[in-house]
Amino acid sequence: MSVSHDEDVQYHVQLRPGDVGRYVLLPGDPGRCEPIAALFDEAAHVSSNREYTTWTGTLDGEKVSVVSTGIGCPSAAIAVEELIKLGADTFIRVGTSGAMQPDTPSGQLAIVTAAIRDEGTSSHYLPMEFPAVASPQVVDALAIAARTVGADYRLGVTQSKDSFYGEVEPERMPMAARLADRWNAWIAGGAICSEMEAAAIFVISSINRVRAGGIMHMWSEGGDADADRARMLEVSVESLRVLIAKDRAGAQWP
Repeated sequence: MSVSHDEDVQYHVQLRPGDVGRYVLLPGDPGRCEPIAALFDEAAHVSSNREYTTWTGTLDGEKVSVVSTGIGCPSAAIAVEELIKLGADTFIRVGTSGAMQPDTPSGQLAIVTAAIRDEGTSSHYLPMEFPAVASPQVVDALAIAARTVGADYRLGVTQSKDSFYGEVEPERMPMAARLADRWNAWIAGGAICSEMEAAAIFVISSINRVRAGGIMHMWSEGGDADADRARMLEVSVESLRVLIAKDRAGAQWP
């Protein structure tokens, strides 16, 4: 696809005003956009540029979108920045994560309440002392959706990191001891999963007074990864239905 330099087009996501709805699901993998869009009432491919693939459709008569962010906080931050400029105000990170607690059962989903800012992107927005917190409205909608679908889930904190191999192969890193100490601290503190995007999405959403949350498939040995991911996608789309209905009704949120 050729890149447009039209002033109305957001440079990286290559989207114009009207191309996306206010409710946006954010997987990392562009290949996950079409399967998510298939769960909308109707949907069409809008744009693909770099790691950013966009499908837009409707749910219960409301325009909704799914936009891939690529891997990591830098590219996720660009997506959220440009989507906010286009009028989106509700974001749900949808992705795979590593389970951190030893008692995590196979197939359990993580509904993220906050993120450990173990990455560098969000420090360009706010001091590290500022917490990366999910919107209570989005957390509530995800929990309602999970119960509606019958999915097993837990609420908790994610670790957002910059280095995938620093997590999965820490022993070969020059900073192996420090990585292990920090990892053990996150677990002792109750963190439930580890991924690479939530912290930046939450911090940027806080600054712009928009809503954000996250739902993760927590990968663990012995599970049915395909079935678990399909259930996660079902919950994410159902959560949009919950948000749409409550927003229309002017509901009092927690």
